Amino acid sequence: MEHLIERGIFFSRWLLAPFYIGLVGALALLLVTFVQDLWGFFTNILSMGTNDAILACLALIDLSLAGNLLIIVIFSGYENFVSKINVEEADDKLEWRGKVDFTGLKLKLIASIVAISGIHLLKIFMDIPKYTETEIFWMVVIHCVFVGSGVFLALMDYLVLRAKRA
Repeated sequence: MEHLIERGIFFSRWLLAPFYIGLVGALALLLVTFVQDLWGFFTNILSMGTNDAILACLALIDLSLAGNLLIIVIFSGYENFVSKINVEEADDKLEWRGKVDFTGLKLKLIASIVAISGIHLLKIFMDIPKYTETEIFWMVVIHCVFVGSGVFLALMDYLVLRAKRA
């Protein structure tokens, strides 16, 4: 009975596979949004001012970072929790594939979130009149929370690694 339960728990990891397939779908939807924004940027470039052009570029960078975040979660999550990805015949293998453990995944995730938050905050600072002081305050607080969380996660991982070496 114990063996059956353990095998069931072990194979339950495959229940995560649809989540990662869904994230691939979300990446495709993000691409559609990116193409729409890029098209709008190209069609309006002659009528844009400098700030509008910079804001449009920041929006594209923001979407790109979100796409990178999805790729990190899809690859690392699938390989850490479901199964190794076997595409040995592919010419364009990713060097980091299979090397990002859960600790690395956490740090990459928080770094991506901080970068996305920073880009979003920069977009707000480029267009301050659209926002109230309260909205700006809370955006800065949220960004600081993300940065602080990243620092604390890195510190915790450092302390764990140091304790393992000792």
